[in-house]
Parts: sequence; C-alpha cells; structure tokens
Amino acid sequence: MMVTVKRKAIGKETYYYLEHSIRKGGKIYKKEMYIGKALPKDIDHVKAGFLYQIYKGKWFNAFDEIKKNFSTDRRSLPKAAEEKRIENFSINYTYDSQRIEGSKLTLRETADLLEGGITPKGKPFRDVREAEAHQKVFYKMMGHEEDLSLQTVLLWHKRLFEATKPDIAGKLRQHQVLIAGSKFIPPLHVEVYPLLRQFFGWYEKNKRNLHPVELAATVHLKFVTIHPFSDGNGRLSRLMMNFVLKRYVFPMLNISYRDRRSYYNALERAQIKGQDSVFLQWFYRRYMKEQKTYLRSSKR
Repeated sequence: MMVTVKRKAIGKETYYYLEHSIRKGGKIYKKEMYIGKALPKDIDHVKAGFLYQIYKGKWFNAFDEIKKNFSTDRRSLPKAAEEKRIENFSINYTYDSQRIEGSKLTLRETADLLEGGITPKGKPFRDVREAEAHQKVFYKMMGHEEDLSLQTVLLWHKRLFEATKPDIAGKLRQHQVLIAGSKFIPPLHVEVYPLLRQFFGWYEKNKRNLHPVELAATVHLKFVTIHPFSDGNGRLSRLMMNFVLKRYVFPMLNISYRDRRSYYNALERAQIKGQDSVFLQWFYRRYMKEQKTYLRSSKR
C-alpha cells in the first residue's frame, strides 16, 4: 500500500522507478513510474505526486461525486429535516467518539441523554458530562466560520473537559504520555508546541492544494500523532477532521466504535512507519463505505 523505489540494471546503466501495489479482487496490480538514472533529491515529493495521481483515479473522482449528490440532497431537504439529520449525526457521532475513548454509555442512553435530557442510571458521571459537552462542541464546530487555528482547538478542548477535568482543559500537556495498547510513543512534551506550529503552517500551505478528503484525513493523522493534550486527542482530531469535511461541503464521517480495531491499527502502522498512505488508504475505504448512498453514476 506504499510507494517503493525500484532499481533496474540494464547493461552498465541503472534506472530508477517508483512502484505501487494495489490489491483488487484477490489479485495484486502494480503501477510503475520511471524517475530517471539517479534518485531525485526531492524523492518524497515525487512519491507524493505519484501517489496522488493513483488516488485521483481511484478515489478522488468518486469523492467529488459524493459531494455533488450530497449537496443536491441537502438542497432538497426542508430546514427542519436538515436540522434533524444533523442532530441524529451528532448523537451517533458523540456516542461512537466517546465510546472509542472508553465511555460506558450505550447508544440508547446517549440518545436519551442528548435528546431528552434523561440521565442514565448507574453510569459514570464523567461519561455523562463529557457526552453532553461533546455534542455542544460539535455544534460549536458546525457554526465556526473562521478556519482552524491553535486558539480554536484549545477552546474546543477546554469546552470538552472543563466540567470533568479542569486541570487539563484547554492546556497543552507538560509531561510525557503513552497510548495504551500502542507501540507508538508520542513526542516529548517539549516538542509539542513547535510541532503544532509546524502543523498549522503545513495546514495553511496545503489546504488549497490537497483534495478535501485527503486534507481531512491527514489533519486527523498529523494532529493525533503530535498528541498535544493529556487526554482527548482522538476526539479533537476527529472534530478537526469533520470541520474540514464540512468546510468544503463534503458529508462528515463518523468513525464507529465497531471499527475501532482497524482504525487503531491503521493509525499505529502509519505512525510507526512514518507513512501517511497507510492511514489514508484505510480512511478512503471507510469514507467510501459510509457515503456509498451518494454514489449513483456506477456500481463501485
């Protein structure tokens, strides 16, 4: 699933190629691109361009169709129906995003809490308050008109945790953290702020160049890899991901609790190998699966 450099010797000459393998229908297909008799100095840039062209043909055209049909459907909905669609998404999204992080609330309990204000009995107080806060931050994200910034992300984090973990709410971590069950070790706390500055610099530079679905996925991956908070990094990165999708008028994505193992595995492999494409491939497949109702031009 990644781009590799291949060297071919023909006589006294050496030629370099990029190769990318794709599994389809139980078979493996390979795509190659000749890059010259010497490795380019900007080989990572060349790899990214090669991969982008592959993705463009395989994924991006379908994503654009999804956007087109999603926008058409939205325009046909009465205002009340659109508001209900967003409310339903917020409930499912809050349930799954919280559940991934260890919440004990069921989907039914989450819905009763957020729709009717019914507090579930026998469930942790923290889970209840954080579910309520998560939905409020989701709606705050939906109404946010400015672009992503560190100040915005710090505010969202503060709103998520000010009722349950006020000592860390809206604050960058000042200590080393580990991720339970993962081999990936996040950066040292002294690296967090410089890495965040690099991240937002990267975002400003690339937000108009990358396909919006690729941008959303990469924002999620890069931010959660920096792991700037003591807790809540996954929830914040998923909010940022959906902010990008919403901003470019693509349907948002709910990463479900039932898919958590493949989700965690894709993140961990991408982080350990330093290969964004590992997570991007997972993300693209998940996005296509979740938004298949908007693919109408052909069977996929």
